[in-house]
Amino acid sequence: MTPLAERMRPQILETFVGQQHLVGEGAVLRQAIERGKIPSFILWGPPGVGKTTLAQLIAKLLDKPFYQLSAINAGVKDIRDAIESADKKNLFQQKGAILFIDEIHRFSKSQQDALLGAVEKGIVTLIGATTENPSFEVIPALLSRCQVYVLQHLTKDELIGLVDRALIEDEWLKTLDIQVGEYDALLLYSGGDARRLLNALELIANYREPGEPLVITNDFVRELIQQNAALYDKTGEQHYDIISAFIKSMRGSDPNAAVYWLARMLDGGEDIEFIARRMVILASEDVGLANPNALLLATTTMDAIRMIGMPEARIMLSQCAIYLATSPKSNASYLAINEAMSLVKQTGSLPVPLHLRNAPTKLMKELNYGSGYQYAHDFAGNFVQQDNLPEALDGKVLYEPGANATEERVRAQLREQWKGKYGY
Repeated sequence: MTPLAERMRPQILETFVGQQHLVGEGAVLRQAIERGKIPSFILWGPPGVGKTTLAQLIAKLLDKPFYQLSAINAGVKDIRDAIESADKKNLFQQKGAILFIDEIHRFSKSQQDALLGAVEKGIVTLIGATTENPSFEVIPALLSRCQVYVLQHLTKDELIGLVDRALIEDEWLKTLDIQVGEYDALLLYSGGDARRLLNALELIANYREPGEPLVITNDFVRELIQQNAALYDKTGEQHYDIISAFIKSMRGSDPNAAVYWLARMLDGGEDIEFIARRMVILASEDVGLANPNALLLATTTMDAIRMIGMPEARIMLSQCAIYLATSPKSNASYLAINEAMSLVKQTGSLPVPLHLRNAPTKLMKELNYGSGYQYAHDFAGNFVQQDNLPEALDGKVLYEPGANATEERVRAQLREQWKGKYGY
């Protein structure tokens, strides 16, 4: 028998569950479908919220040829074959084929490159599906040619409605005497994934006593499914949500929350090196010069967990997380490089002052390269005030010391050395 999740796929938009911000009356994607012309786009959202269903439904409603590939097992040849077939259909039937690629984030750069020409020429309308942030996983050239639509977790009411509808409408389930007395365990097991929810419902229906009525309770679901109810998907959106909570807890100087989110990741099997790398970044981005030792401890933690491994690595990760959470904070270095990068984009390639230029040849010396440069170690305190920025940026402040004890000392030092040149 076809799985229940497949049998329950909607055939019209009105029975599509959730994502009303995209497919509800007047919503942006709904309007495009009604006009009969959709752009290439990427559906970004957690598992089981309707990405594949929506792509198939759109192709059906628009009467378009539909090609489906999974990035798990498709290669460049599969992509080219699909595009070639779509191009032939366009030639003879003049229909804009839809190419749906599930888990598009798993495609390599070369595989994504193979899509560019067909998308740009309109040979196919690309619909990609991903649980990962496309900003990180999809190449910029392809991303710039696609809209990105964000799909949301299904609400509790939507999931309950899906269960109730399946019991009423499915040809097999409606012949059985099944009622739901309690939904909580069923919903918790599903983790918001409609596919898992319907799979669980079908499993329960298969294990009922033949000919006997069944009232689904939380205890019955737990006993039957016997799965860890803790939700952590280290390959999906939970991966990013929980690491985000971990980082923000350390940034917010909350060691209790930091250790909790660390435990959630470890319990879910997260890669401990991934956790350590994020702490190294935070040590520089958010603690920075307020406590320079934070970066040393974070990098040492990275080395230590590689040597030790789990389960003992959890102790070092906890020590580092607590240290970072309780350290004074400064994002001055982070802001400085961001400001500098922005300034470079705005001002272009300003010339290097002559006295700072390298002069390895006679001609360069004749052109005054390096002329007038003052060697700091020849002066008292190993410092001499000279212009080091391009002339057009003279006096431009990029590093603003943070309001903490360490950087207040740095500010005082800069003020003394530069005598007000940079406004310190």
